[in-house]
Amino acid sequence: MKIQINGASEEVDEGATLLDYMKGKGFDPALVSVEHNGRILDKDEWSAVILRSDDELEILFFMGGGM
Repeated sequence: MKIQINGASEEVDEGATLLDYMKGKGFDPALVSVEHNGRILDKDEWSAVILRSDDELEILFFMGGGM
């Protein structure tokens, strides 16, 4: 099935959870936040969110830097 991730269409397995997707991509939960269909999720919710066709995810990465 297709979902939108950061504005791009991506194919994911039917019945996959957000946690499944994030683990499959190798994302470190300590370094990202996820917005699912307009709602920012707590990391403990990732395993309960089952991805559905046409869901929209925004994955935000934390970066260090500056002066």
